[in-house]
Amino acid sequence: MKGVVLAGGTGSRLNPLTRVTNKHLLPVYDKPMVYYPIQTLVNAGIEEILLVTGGKNAGDFLRLLGNGRDFGLKHLNYTYQEGEGGIAEALGLAEFFAGEDPVCVVLGDNIIENNICRAVHNFNSQKGGAKILLKEVDDAPRFGVAEIQGQRVVGIEEKPKAPKSNYAVVGIYLYDKTVFEKIRRLKPSGRGELEITDVNNFYIEEDELTYEILEGWWTDAGTFESLLRANTLVAETGANKMNRAATASHQELAR
Repeated sequence: MKGVVLAGGTGSRLNPLTRVTNKHLLPVYDKPMVYYPIQTLVNAGIEEILLVTGGKNAGDFLRLLGNGRDFGLKHLNYTYQEGEGGIAEALGLAEFFAGEDPVCVVLGDNIIENNICRAVHNFNSQKGGAKILLKEVDDAPRFGVAEIQGQRVVGIEEKPKAPKSNYAVVGIYLYDKTVFEKIRRLKPSGRGELEITDVNNFYIEEDELTYEILEGWWTDAGTFESLLRANTLVAETGANKMNRAATASHQELAR
């Protein structure tokens, strides 16, 4: 499996912070935002990774990340999205990179507490199709929302005013090689973009989309409110891990 991090877009909801830099280069506690999705892939054992970016600050990613040494990688791949055609268009640029392999796609502003190892393992076992991760949230209209019947997702709506559930589609997707054929079938939405929700609904129509509930917290960081939340969650999680390590160390010394 190969990994794709989507880190394009204008980040207009974070203006004026994004007037002079790409949103995904903003700090989240002690690291640039883009570090977190890359680490998510690496933690899942995925070492062949493509970063899709765009805009006038694309070169800053190369200066920051290089070949991925900070993540223990031997090489990191890059490609450039011209314009603002949406998430699915950006993913379409990864076709040359993916070849015949499945891909794990992570949006560049998505940050999770734990890992996606189980989801990757289960997707590899299902031998094709797609898998999405879901998380119950209080502000579902901000996201793509899944309608669930039993163990099946029967539909996904993008930013619905009256969501049919509180299960948001996390910005982490696992796809087989047919995803690129599906992207070519897309037509622009009312926003003028190729929507990843439409890709997922193609898989639902073929009864080839599964889901899992993400464990631990998850947040995007694309608004001022969610960027603040991301900083707070990462800082608190780091402090808690240090406290647990210190407690374990004290216990060891006491023995």
